[in-house]
Amino acid sequence: MLNLSAPRALTFLFSLVLVGLAVASLYMRIPTIGPTVVKFRTWLFVGAYVVLALGVVTKSL
Repeated sequence: MLNLSAPRALTFLFSLVLVGLAVASLYMRIPTIGPTVVKFRTWLFVGAYVVLALGVVTKSL
């Protein structure tokens, strides 16, 4: 059985930054890392969700 807990603030903020970059690349041009973000936008969304899910499942993340 899984013991779920709230993710740490750093984990939540990291996933929020990943989602923020992906969403921002939809509506605006990001100067330095823009082409990379646009190229891997879907994986940024998936990665943010995975980081957040791991933060809920594990206590140390």
